[in-house]
Amino acid sequence: MPLFTGVGVALVTLFSEDGTLDAPATADLAARLAGLGVRCVLVAGTTGEAAALTAGERDALVGAVRAALPAEVPVLAGTGAATGRQAAELTGRAFAAGADAVLVLSPPGVPDPRPYYEAVAEAATGPLLAYHFPGASAPGIPVDLLPGLPVSGLKDSSGDAGRLLHEREVFPGDLYTGAASLVGLCGAIGAAGALVAAANAAPELCVAAAGGDADAQVRLAAVDRSASADFPAGYKRAAAERFGTSVVTRMGT
Repeated sequence: MPLFTGVGVALVTLFSEDGTLDAPATADLAARLAGLGVRCVLVAGTTGEAAALTAGERDALVGAVRAALPAEVPVLAGTGAATGRQAAELTGRAFAAGADAVLVLSPPGVPDPRPYYEAVAEAATGPLLAYHFPGASAPGIPVDLLPGLPVSGLKDSSGDAGRLLHEREVFPGDLYTGAASLVGLCGAIGAAGALVAAANAAPELCVAAAGGDADAQVRLAAVDRSASADFPAGYKRAAAERFGTSVVTRMGT
């Protein structure tokens, strides 16, 4: 069985006015989104400003969000790093803190990430998903290497529809898009689902698009274009408009 099917959220991390982590508020937002149809919550991903979090803050986030969600909604923790050793350490900590699975961004500047994922797999005590996002960590993961990775799933945030179709053809694991514009395509081709930042503000549109609602897909893409123009602050503003949450960011400060 897939880790989840349908729509997951790449959760924003909420901070207080002084920049300190607000784990309870972040967990509360996660619970509200789950109540609106979100079926998985990714914490400490790129949208969650993982690079600005300490290891202890990551642990606190995982624990708080896990405690706030129903048991059937898994918590996925981002644990990618520059080296396999670093990613393995973060992975072990995430599972110890209560994560149900981990999402591991491919390392920067590495054309063949197989040794990296093998090192992380040794530390994983639960499902391990690879993460292809060349915009955040180039060059990403070549499609032809995917079948040989020791992972159970893949999140692809490249936004490349042709690549997504190629992955669906050759990759036997659970396939998720990280692009709001491709949520409907994932549903149409029988992929497992989507893990998108837009679900922080428009979870219902995400769910409708995943279910094949073409109008919802068009409207979702418009919401995402606006929110993604100022990353990650745009998603925080969009969530704040909907839920009254903090707009404070650490990235760039």
